[in-house]
Parts: sequence; C-alpha cells; structure tokens
Amino acid sequence: MIIRPAHATDAAPLAALWNPWIETTAITFSTALKTPEGLATDIAARGDAFLVAEADGALLGFATFFPFRGGPGYARTKEHTVILAPEARGRGAGRALMNALEEVARSQQVHSLFAGVSAENPAGVAFHAAIGFTETARLPQVGYKFGRWMDLVLMQKFL
Repeated sequence: MIIRPAHATDAAPLAALWNPWIETTAITFSTALKTPEGLATDIAARGDAFLVAEADGALLGFATFFPFRGGPGYARTKEHTVILAPEARGRGAGRALMNALEEVARSQQVHSLFAGVSAENPAGVAFHAAIGFTETARLPQVGYKFGRWMDLVLMQKFL
C-alpha cells in the first residue's frame, strides 16, 4: 500500500468510492453525491492535504482536511474526512492515511484537527479514539438523514 497526494485522475474513482457511503449509510449526513468535477476541484485546491491510499492500482481510501471555520483566527484548526473502501477497513489504510495527513498538517503549522463523526458510526468514533482523538462534544440532533435526526460527535487531536 502506498499513500500519495491525490491527482485529478483520481476524482472519478474517489466519487465511486465515496458515493455508496453517502447513499446508504449514516456515516455522513450529506445526501449530495460527489461528482468527479467537484472532487477534481477539491483536489486542486487542497494539494498535499488530499491523500489517497492505493494498492495494486486500486484506491483503498482517502483522507483530506479543510478549514474548520472561516476567518483568520481559525486558520490553524482544520476538519478532516477519512473514507475507506469496505475491503480496506481493518487493514491499516485508515491509520496510514491519517498518519500521513497529520504530517502534512504539521508541515502547514496546523495546531489541531477535528473529526465530526456521526454518532451512528461507533466504528468511526473508536477509530479516532485509537489514533489519539478525544471526544470534545456531542451535538444532539444536528444531522438529518433517512427521515431521522442524528447526533454528531466532535473529536479533536492536538498536533
């Protein structure tokens, strides 16, 4: 497995990897499907802060970070997303992606990373705890998907 910066040519495979999670699970509150064009724009804008895991020519997952909130006072705090293909879960791809993403964040003088994890994703909460994130808040009923309200768990790691 290699971890590398994403390229525009990864956009279509990334959309194919991400969209089933959006369509069928509550790990994200988003209902808007990702497009290759939108992902190519994100990849270009984020540069080294958009990483993919690849093995044998197949994408196993990605991790990226982006501004936590607008304004210069928040410039050194970022929020991240990490998504894996189902077959990549439990194989170390998530940990490898996050280790590499944290190194990129440190090189950009990021002070802390946030994870917004659906409370309906206990594996995501456990994963973040295992890599050093601490739960800082639970926001009740802030997400709505599949006809129900869902809680959001905010987790933070100081770099």
